Amino acid sequence: GHVFKLSDLKGTIVLLDFWGSWCGPCIKESPELVKLYEEYGNRHFTDADGFTIVSVAIEKDKERWERAIERLGLTWPHQVIDPVSSFRFFDSPIANEYGVKEVPSKFLIDEKGYIVKVNPTFEEIRAFLEEKK
Repeated sequence: GHVFKLSDLKGTIVLLDFWGSWCGPCIKESPELVKLYEEYGNRHFTDADGFTIVSVAIEKDKERWERAIERLGLTWPHQVIDPVSSFRFFDSPIANEYGVKEVPSKFLIDEKGYIVKVNPTFEEIRAFLEEKK
């Protein structure tokens, strides 16, 4: 319900996660995302104010998206819906801006706002966060 810009999170390490409530692989990896947020969401780092996840759902059905967030336990505050009006899911504003052609797609962004990894594994994300301690 609140508008924000990714640049508002400068100083924080961000995992930008593109997903869909209709996407099997996205649903399958959601427990790992929840675990990652629980492990690092309240931590402070040497050069960063913290870690957060920004989930961008590419959706046609807002209610289905909201039910999925609740069902999957996605508790981080930055949940964004990138609505599509056709069956061309990746022809949406935010997905186009990041060149997303499939979900799940992830971008690990450092505290300075630079993308440091595209589609990192959860092990790579944890290693990056551990280095920042």
